[in-house]
Amino acid sequence: MTALLRYQAALLAGSHRWLPPTICYLAFLAIGVQTGGPILDAYGWAAAPLLPLTVWLTRICLTNEPSAARHCAAAAAGPGRVHLAAVLTATLAAGLLALAGAAFVALLSDPHSSDHRVAVPVLPATLAGLLTALACVLLGTAVGALCNRPVLRGTASAVPAGLAAALLLLVLGASPANAAVSGLVTGSAHGTVTVPWLPLAATLLIAAAAVAAACALSARRG
Repeated sequence: MTALLRYQAALLAGSHRWLPPTICYLAFLAIGVQTGGPILDAYGWAAAPLLPLTVWLTRICLTNEPSAARHCAAAAAGPGRVHLAAVLTATLAAGLLALAGAAFVALLSDPHSSDHRVAVPVLPATLAGLLTALACVLLGTAVGALCNRPVLRGTASAVPAGLAAALLLLVLGASPANAAVSGLVTGSAHGTVTVPWLPLAATLLIAAAAVAAACALSARRG
């Protein structure tokens, strides 16, 4: 699996298709994270776009390999393992962006509540921000796995489905990503830190089930 991950990472880096989502995320941070802004609000702002960003990166990794090369890799290592390596590469790439976003927030933000009256502990706030970002990445991985091949093969269906699912999961109150981000924003109003353990656990289960289903289907169709 390590060799497959290195192979997929090299494909992603060499294609330069990672540049558009990366630039969009950095622009989003530059617009929304202000110097001296409340730290919990900023962590929420940095985490939310990671969900659609991960969906985007997952599609890039799943469509990046030429068909002939994909068939050769599948014949050598198995289509399920090749598919899993592509999905994990997208997740790891999104995780690197999440770390960059968290570092950016930590450098610029003010560790106080929204009204700047209540001090917010930096380390717990950073932990909550990182786990919220991870929850968004994992849910984006689940959406990307289910809204691309082998589940949805056509671009005309895969791209709109992935975009719609990502947006819905950001705004629906029942979504664990929404719950994690909302916890940061609500906590910022009172100066309290809520670590999103339950939303993170839910996204772990959802992502594992979605990726396992996609890999199993890839193995059968392969």
